[in-house]
Amino acid sequence: MAKEKSVYICSECGGTSPRWLGKCPSCNAWNTLVETAADSASGGKNRLSQTGRTGYAGQAQAVTPLAAIEATEVARTPSGIPELDRVLGGGIVEGGVVLIGGDPGIGKSTLLLQAVDALQREGLPALYVTGEESGAQVALRSRRLGLDNSQVNVLSEIQLEKILATCESTQPAVVVIDSIQTMYSDQLSSAPGSVAQVRECAAHLTRMAKSTGIAVVLVGHVTKEGALAGPRVLEHMVDTVLYFEGDTHSSFRLVRAIKNRFGAVNEIGVFAMTEKGLKGVSNPSAIFLSQHSEPVPGSCVLVTLEGSRPLLVEIQALVDSGGPSPRRLSVGLDRDRLAMLLAVLNRHAGVACADQDVFVNAVGGVRIGEPAADLAVMLSITSSLRGKALPKGFITFGEVGLAGEVRPAPRGQERLKEAAKLGFTVAVVPRANAPKKPIEGITIHAVDRVDEAISLVRGLD
Repeated sequence: MAKEKSVYICSECGGTSPRWLGKCPSCNAWNTLVETAADSASGGKNRLSQTGRTGYAGQAQAVTPLAAIEATEVARTPSGIPELDRVLGGGIVEGGVVLIGGDPGIGKSTLLLQAVDALQREGLPALYVTGEESGAQVALRSRRLGLDNSQVNVLSEIQLEKILATCESTQPAVVVIDSIQTMYSDQLSSAPGSVAQVRECAAHLTRMAKSTGIAVVLVGHVTKEGALAGPRVLEHMVDTVLYFEGDTHSSFRLVRAIKNRFGAVNEIGVFAMTEKGLKGVSNPSAIFLSQHSEPVPGSCVLVTLEGSRPLLVEIQALVDSGGPSPRRLSVGLDRDRLAMLLAVLNRHAGVACADQDVFVNAVGGVRIGEPAADLAVMLSITSSLRGKALPKGFITFGEVGLAGEVRPAPRGQERLKEAAKLGFTVAVVPRANAPKKPIEGITIHAVDRVDEAISLVRGLD
């Protein structure tokens, strides 16, 4: 079969060019032309000749009012790994397409091999398509993971058409593509991993999933910035996008849901890498808290919210005398927000750090994006500057505004109950988050402003 011609389409404006150019001739944007299969010209005359008075060739379709459509819950199949099911929203969805990305060697293939083996043992046929390894290498990994007598079917192939034909003949319930960057289609002449190949292969696999009900899991490479490699449209085509996070030198891994059409976003699953693969961590707060025999200056425990799960994370700050140009460095927190909080401390609480180096770290490699960490960051900086530790069993949360006010955080009751369950006894929270009924085991102090919170903490020393 002759290969179809390809055209180059601008990812910014959609303009086309018959050949690649450095600059788009339509919008003058640089390096935006990507190769795509050209539409077939066969049948064009017939399509135009059948147009009606309106000039459209297609026939009108029946429409249905939204209220008349039956709303049914999506059926889910547990993957056998509870932490992965939490991130997916309850399990694998029939016909769903999941894209999972992460740094090389972080555990993507390990986790998916464990998941498809568990599904196979539950009676769901699974197909593991590997384009980066041979079947012998996958079998060797399964032996290391302790997956004895695994009946998961393995296909070592990178040509898309052969993969689709195999799926049609074997009819698996779940297909894992490891990875989408190694696949290529005969319809395009570009090399595997190019933007056109990645988009074309993902589109065909998504179409197959929706038409046959086969759940498809795509493994994606990431760029040096940490984003998924390939076109951004790849994330829009799939139903769920998961990111693997964590340091490859640490044994703990986080799987975070960035997009999920069948569940909540920003859910996280916490795993520990062991000799037998990835194991779910039932109490993730324990890995984000340092074990100090006595409270130390500059340490403050924050109750953050990751999806529907409250997590206790330790925020550490170190304030040291700096030179003429003091440094501000944060790990796991937004650096610009740290600069803003230091300005608020100076203006509204009288705590000056203009000539000090300030280093802030979220313990355990977790990244905190919510503003409810503001109050914990400010109290840890103040504690390090004074050289006085916060009280034992102390936790806090709350957003701080530029005017010095402490704003409430969402779902404050759940945060306080989680802290009380783990043995924390003292809490400083925004006044709007103060519970109407006392929570057993924890003393709660409500504050309205930053200076009030710092004065209150000094009285608790």
